[in-house]
Amino acid sequence: MQEDFVIQNKKTVDTSRLLHSANGPSLEEINNTVSLPKQAGFWKKLLAYSGPGALVAVGYMDPGNWITSIQGGAQYAYSLLCIILLSNLIAMLLQGMSAKLGIVTGMDLAQATRATTNKPISFILWILTELAIMATDIAEVIGGAVALELLFKIPLLFGVLITVGDVLLLLLLSQVGFRKVEAIVATLITTIFVVFLYEVLLGHPSAGAILTGFIPTPRIAANQSELLIALGIVGATVMPHNLYLHSSIIQARQYDRTDAGKKEAVHFATIDSNLQLTIAFVVNCLLLILGASMFYGHASNLGRFVDLYNALGNSKIVGVIASPVLSTLFAVALLASGQNSTITGTLSGQIVMEGFIHLKMPLWMRRLVTRVISIIPVLICVIIYGNREDAVEQLLLYTQVFLSIQLPFAIVPLTIFTSNKKIMGKFVNPAWVKYLAWAIAIVLTGLNIFLIYGTFAN
Repeated sequence: MQEDFVIQNKKTVDTSRLLHSANGPSLEEINNTVSLPKQAGFWKKLLAYSGPGALVAVGYMDPGNWITSIQGGAQYAYSLLCIILLSNLIAMLLQGMSAKLGIVTGMDLAQATRATTNKPISFILWILTELAIMATDIAEVIGGAVALELLFKIPLLFGVLITVGDVLLLLLLSQVGFRKVEAIVATLITTIFVVFLYEVLLGHPSAGAILTGFIPTPRIAANQSELLIALGIVGATVMPHNLYLHSSIIQARQYDRTDAGKKEAVHFATIDSNLQLTIAFVVNCLLLILGASMFYGHASNLGRFVDLYNALGNSKIVGVIASPVLSTLFAVALLASGQNSTITGTLSGQIVMEGFIHLKMPLWMRRLVTRVISIIPVLICVIIYGNREDAVEQLLLYTQVFLSIQLPFAIVPLTIFTSNKKIMGKFVNPAWVKYLAWAIAIVLTGLNIFLIYGTFAN
């Protein structure tokens, strides 16, 4: 692909023109609002920059990842840990590129895409991205409703309707400031981490087997069913809306909009992102290790949240370590995951709506509209199939497939923009990053196509 990215009028794009086309800063209500220490050491500055990475990491610990990782451990022990490691390294590279785009250009990925395409194409891309965000929201509706049923015996139908009430959470959070929102998300992530660490430690996993699992083996490619789960882990890890999200929320920091200020911001934003994604990596490893240590050789069918909940509480399935406390903690972590995604999904929706079609609305209204639309297919599923978790969780699987379809529409523009010297200047991707990013885009697209085929072929 040529280095000069050509738009409608056949003229090359530079940063100033892109900024002029962006129609204002991304998420104007939070842009440039989080203060930074002027004279401070490394750790104090890192703490000030920390936060956006936590919001991004939420997308790597959603309910779709839970099922895939635990199932992989239950069926194939620790062998797929290497896939989680590879997926996380890919995520680190792409999220770093996303943050750099926002810092250097002052735009998010949606604004940059709108500035380099015409209105019809931007509208189509907006619709596709909105559908992807709604697909993510459907997964959170299902996860939240199932968690409410497991914890409080609330029927699925009422649980789905109750999830609409989380708009009140967004209304409250919109009043407390963005820094506090980041802190709340970090707290929920910590809750998830502690729950699964506790459950894994009770399972007494083999340290040697865990370390061996990080070494790739040809057996994964040779076994079709294992390969399909491996592709599911890869396909569910890199979430398209996260690339839009990161490029916007990083601009909340009050870094100097000079080359020196941008260089420092890129440096600390990359560290923050990598640290938080490392936590997400550990959580996903814990999920797989949980599946291997507790269920491998004991439970062969763990395709649903309710199966996992019941197995954790049934000593006949996983041995004497099982208890109602473990199953309850699992449901609490599931509920926390859904609330985290409520926050980040709404922010992502606002970003793409403002960026692609220049439409703004209050976050609580945006959340209400998205959630009401998202619960419709879940309600239809519950009404048709009754209080059956297997039916609604099959719907969750299809949402992950749709996210896989959407992925290239985010990765390809991101790679084009950050590899273009006319746009990025001295911050342009080095040659090795550019070629690696293109290789990742091509391979992920191919793997996701194979995953989609495998999902519907089976």
